[in-house]
Amino acid sequence: MLTEADFRAYIAAFNANDFDGFTRFYADDVVFELGDMKQIVGRANILAFYRQVKAHIAEVVTPLDVVVTPTRIAMHCRTTFETFKDWPDFDIWPTRAGDRRVVETIALYEVEGGRFTHIRAARFKP
Repeated sequence: MLTEADFRAYIAAFNANDFDGFTRFYADDVVFELGDMKQIVGRANILAFYRQVKAHIAEVVTPLDVVVTPTRIAMHCRTTFETFKDWPDFDIWPTRAGDRRVVETIALYEVEGGRFTHIRAARFKP
């Protein structure tokens, strides 16, 4: 079972761009859904997505509330996106160096065997 401390270590690794550190929490066949904008299946594909994102955008997740159960973790968070390299064809939103966005998100993580098997995230406040 993942604890709140484990989950916060995952977030810390994500914020530090520690790709090995945060992707170790993903099951091989994890499904990641970003609301109705995007679905990514598989640890390797999520890793590829975030390598591309973090080559253009500094993304920092700040948990505001975390609830942990044996099979699920829920988080309300504030995420800050600061673009440092133009990315006009980013499929989530076109962005340019200097752009800054702050959003609040609700995310639900399904957990099995100490790994995330399904992640659903959607904006709560733009």
